[in-house]
Amino acid sequence: MKQFVTGGAGFIGSNYVRWVLANTDDEVTVYDALTYAGNLSTLRDVEDDPRFSFVKGDICDRTTLEEAMAGHDVVVHFAAESHVDRSIAGPDEFVRTNCFGTNVVMDVARRLEVSRVIHIGTDEVYGSVEEGSSLETDRLEPRSPYSASKAGSDLIALAYHTTYGLPVIVTRCTNNFGPYQYPEKALPLFTTNLIEGKNIPLYGDGLNQRDWLYVEDHCAAVGLVLEKGEVGEIYNIGAGNETPNRVLVDKLLAIFGVGEERVDYVPDRPGHDRRYSVNIDKVTALGWRKKHTLDEALEATVEWYRNNEWWWRPLKERAGL
Repeated sequence: MKQFVTGGAGFIGSNYVRWVLANTDDEVTVYDALTYAGNLSTLRDVEDDPRFSFVKGDICDRTTLEEAMAGHDVVVHFAAESHVDRSIAGPDEFVRTNCFGTNVVMDVARRLEVSRVIHIGTDEVYGSVEEGSSLETDRLEPRSPYSASKAGSDLIALAYHTTYGLPVIVTRCTNNFGPYQYPEKALPLFTTNLIEGKNIPLYGDGLNQRDWLYVEDHCAAVGLVLEKGEVGEIYNIGAGNETPNRVLVDKLLAIFGVGEERVDYVPDRPGHDRRYSVNIDKVTALGWRKKHTLDEALEATVEWYRNNEWWWRPLKERAGL
């Protein structure tokens, strides 16, 4: 089978490409615009694999996208603008990429009659969940330009199934972490700051709670949904690791053997959702189980960043982080 992976030079997309090459016989084409968060160094270890190929392109560019997608069996659509703070500072690009770009991906896939499309979404579309866990059928209440654009992209993808019969499946994952995550995101920023001897910037009181999902577990879930998921359905993917940011920071401080003096409390961002949590009964019914505990995955992630400064240092310097 030939998989077409949009955004495959980014964090989750590149880890998914590795998962496919390691666990299947499929061929993979990565289609990526190589924006600030996607770069070819992320794929350096797989670039010589004969089952891997790369095409530089924007998902909003219909002509280039159609030429690249032709001949593929399935599409796995990771490409997105994904940083909440950036969306607050400049929402236009988020609407363009996440909504218009997703529309182009779905329409091209429809015209090429691909056999399955997996659209990768986020649990942030449910909004802040004070108690309990979000079901796939729950009302969407996004509270940032980023999450609103992702909610829109989910609905666009599902509309192509309803209107045209495109075999679409939507997944909604919790907060991912692991190797090759762009260092503006919380865990790689915290980790690399500690490696560099800098402090950790922690929003507000640090009690905002997230479900931290190791990226390798997420990729395995996406692969299972691609194989066994029902078209037209939505599948939440989470790890059951709901943890306040303050507790997560304490775990990192313990790994590095440092104390509270390495934490700087900074003003909270606008509209910062207090808690996310998703019900994962549907994806577990397909047979998925996480393989990594939070503590194991955190230690593995820290070790990766310690051993791969060649990858993240240039990115931090370029971004002024």
